[in-house]
Amino acid sequence: MQKSLHISQTHLNQIKDIFSEESIPLPDGFMEKDINLLAPPLFYDLFALSFVYSMNRMSMVNLGFATSTVARADVLDFFTKALNQATELYAESTTLMLSKGIYDRPPMITYPEKVEYVKKQSYIVAAMGKKRPLNAVELTEIFFNIERNYFSVLLCMGLLQVIKDKEIKNYIKDGMEISEKQINFFNELLEKEELLGTVPVSMEVTNSTVSPISDKLIFALFNFLNSIDVTLIGHALSLSMRLDLATYYSKLIGEILIYAEKGFNIMVNRQWLEQPPQAPNRKVLKGE
Repeated sequence: MQKSLHISQTHLNQIKDIFSEESIPLPDGFMEKDINLLAPPLFYDLFALSFVYSMNRMSMVNLGFATSTVARADVLDFFTKALNQATELYAESTTLMLSKGIYDRPPMITYPEKVEYVKKQSYIVAAMGKKRPLNAVELTEIFFNIERNYFSVLLCMGLLQVIKDKEIKNYIKDGMEISEKQINFFNELLEKEELLGTVPVSMEVTNSTVSPISDKLIFALFNFLNSIDVTLIGHALSLSMRLDLATYYSKLIGEILIYAEKGFNIMVNRQWLEQPPQAPNRKVLKGE
């Protein structure tokens, strides 16, 4: 946790330097009032480790995209180092989770004995209602989707204990239901394939009813999770070679986008969403 905090603080300072050199206004971001250090723990220690693991796993995806779109030397250097640090933290947190016995094990399949080629279209579309077994890539995406949603459910459980605002509480409840629905769908799919469903190691919420972070910070976190969820489900969709899976992923992306729009509207109405820099409106400049 200390290492993760130190890296984040270093990133903030580096970004401030780049913005200042270019005379770009610094985002307001978050302040001391957005965190309550006197609040009792909302989660037990193991969740803190799971949080570092999950956030850095998702950050590796985001930073990988960012790094691949940058050309300016100092910015490229920043994102490259940030990606390396996220990878390092992910590796360290995974090793620590394994040593604590809280790393969720994915389904196991036997090694192939020979190289085989796809021979029939039924590899994608079920023939006579008979679906082929899930392949290794599909199983991987299903497992990490379940794991990611268990993390979201636990996060929502804790936040529902401390949120007082009815609109925000309802939004978190809706998010929790979406995550639970995904978990149930994929676990039922694994059971139909005669594979054991994924049951994560229990990491419990305390009985605290005092929020350690502001509603604004909670929404910023959910906004990030919605964004990365669409990215990762889109990735899973691109790798799925079974029509039932691809259909479900497509439906799921639409559902998350509708949910994210609700969150976007709440953030706008409460003036919590800072606008990114954008191109000038040429039509307005020309008086059109």
